[in-house]
Amino acid sequence: MQNVPPKIIVLAILGFAVIASLSTAFYTVPTESVGVITRFGKMKSDALQPGLHFKLPFGIDKVKIVPVLRQLKQEFGFGTRGSTNPTQSVGSVGQRAYSRRDIQFLQNEEKSMITGDSNEATVEWIIQYRINSPADYLFRARKPEETLRDVSESVMREVVGDRTVDEVLTVGRKAIEDEATVKMQSLVTKYELGLRINQIQLKNVNPPEEVQSSFNAVNEAKQQREQLINVAKKEYNTIVPKARGLADQDISQAKGYAQQRVNEAEGDASRFTAVFKEYSKAPEVTKRRLYLETLGEVVPALGDKIIMDEDAQQVLPLLQLSGGKK
Repeated sequence: MQNVPPKIIVLAILGFAVIASLSTAFYTVPTESVGVITRFGKMKSDALQPGLHFKLPFGIDKVKIVPVLRQLKQEFGFGTRGSTNPTQSVGSVGQRAYSRRDIQFLQNEEKSMITGDSNEATVEWIIQYRINSPADYLFRARKPEETLRDVSESVMREVVGDRTVDEVLTVGRKAIEDEATVKMQSLVTKYELGLRINQIQLKNVNPPEEVQSSFNAVNEAKQQREQLINVAKKEYNTIVPKARGLADQDISQAKGYAQQRVNEAEGDASRFTAVFKEYSKAPEVTKRRLYLETLGEVVPALGDKIIMDEDAQQVLPLLQLSGGKK
């Protein structure tokens, strides 16, 4: 070392400084994230888009990567193994070490709720959210995602507490999700957490284990009732329209027959009126015409009959025996 010239040492130090500065001056922002530069702890510029960027080395500038395009979620009342979000479940908040027993206890406490009619229900839910303001997310709140967990639990208890246990367990799930989303987003905006709530989804919603069997029996009875109601409606929709169709058919036939009889009666009346007018004009002629018309209709129906004048003395001269019918 004593034989090394001072100039070489200076050049080595400078080379090392250049290499160190280059290694700390360039950084890459992933595609789903943006970068925020802070200089001595103060935000320097707007969010930087994905790609290769330069910053002042040696810790003068620091970059914080914020995954603004990633869909994040938090789970309440349960936890998915292998999650990378440090606030996804109650057992991983703040990276504290919990035993399995402690996690189970915390999850049970988290999902146990009291409904508006003083009944108990276990409610598991998830929230899906994104970071929409990196500056607010990094600098407005100390722990925005832990605050989000507290806000979510508070809002869900409030919304569930405004409804009966039947609404929570059955028909009110969609209304609970919608109302909780609106209220939670309002608080997140008010607290300037830099987050946007995309969706709240209820998962397993059940009564306490002590009454689970009774609740299942009640649900089964309700389902059977609905099934019987549907069967009855089906029979009603089949039989009643058919009966109405037959009734309408009979009514139409009766109306048609009535109209036919009316038309026939009116025709007979018109014909009688016309004959009466002719009779009034010439009674003798009309009588003879009617007499002859009647004979024209009656005599052909008599068959082989011989009509004699009362003054006739003999029959034979009037008969045509050849070709006559016996």
